[in-house]
Amino acid sequence: MLALNRVALKEWAVVCHGLAAGHQVALLRKGGIREPAGGFEVEHREFFLLPTYFHEKAEELTAAVRTTLPDVARTAPPGGILRFDLYATVEAAVHVAQLERLRDLDGQHALAWPAVERRFHYRRPGLHVIAVRAWRLPRPVETPALFRYDGCRSWVTLEEELPVDGARPVLDDRSFQRRMAVVHDALRLDPSMPGDRRPA
Repeated sequence: MLALNRVALKEWAVVCHGLAAGHQVALLRKGGIREPAGGFEVEHREFFLLPTYFHEKAEELTAAVRTTLPDVARTAPPGGILRFDLYATVEAAVHVAQLERLRDLDGQHALAWPAVERRFHYRRPGLHVIAVRAWRLPRPVETPALFRYDGCRSWVTLEEELPVDGARPVLDDRSFQRRMAVVHDALRLDPSMPGDRRPA
């Protein structure tokens, strides 16, 4: 794992909260309207998680995740500040072209099934599934929220490198491997090939 990094992935704060609590390990991504012409890609194998508090839609979340929204909203940093307390490493990433296969991922991500369907069919059928291991930073890191970070894009290159040293995994090895086994089974991935990105 890098000692310093300047790459961040935007994700709903409520999803980051679920990763931080060890409740999920998978992110389902389609990409924002300002993504490159080819759409969203898993460009980086490790990154900070940048919680966003806009556009969170309660109806797109599972019932259990929806109940955490009020608590998550209270954790928002002051305006003009970004606060990082989670880091992620990619354990597997694959573009899934068969909607029904995503049903087997229930419980490993935050989205309700109707939201999964909508995202799958938006523009071109398919969704990226990114299985990540979440790491808690030893202390939150705050940095100014620059205007260039705004907009509907997934990846952000931060103004400066931030420290990763001292990060500890949210889930112990055994608990994490149990969750990853579900992901591997659902996506028919070979667990001996970390970072497997074969189309499904």
